[in-house]
Amino acid sequence: MSGKPVQGRVTADGGREVVVFLIGMRFNSWRAVRSWLPVFLAMPRMIKELARDPDSGMIGYRLLPGLPRHFAVLQYWDSKEKLFAYATDQGGEHRPAWAAFNRRVREGRDKVGFWHETYAVPAGSYESIYLNMPSFGLGEALGTVPVGRRGERAADRMAA
Repeated sequence: MSGKPVQGRVTADGGREVVVFLIGMRFNSWRAVRSWLPVFLAMPRMIKELARDPDSGMIGYRLLPGLPRHFAVLQYWDSKEKLFAYATDQGGEHRPAWAAFNRRVREGRDKVGFWHETYAVPAGSYESIYLNMPSFGLGEALGTVPVGRRGERAADRMAA
């Protein structure tokens, strides 16, 4: 999050489906550097690859450090189809990283943990508020629009 705060209240432009993808790792053994370092270094390569390709489907991301043992990335995608296409793309960064991770898991057993969660959220089924914030989160990924009238509640916006 950087940049100049946008004055006032805005909300993410909720006119379309969005897929929220959370992916992370846990260092189960700090000393097992050979098990976790390649996993840790693979994610920036994938993020850069996706960010360079506007047609990839990833429309935004945020790093979520959860020190000392956890590290995660929050990603926003156009569709689950584009997310799944990236996951299975034989020519992308993900497939070799996933294969290498699986080899390391077999060799190193429980030295590194991995997780991911995927949520397909229909248009109009999410709500956000940003008050005097630089571009951030879902609003950064989708763009923002002014919040309705003063005093309007989140429940009112979700019901509309």
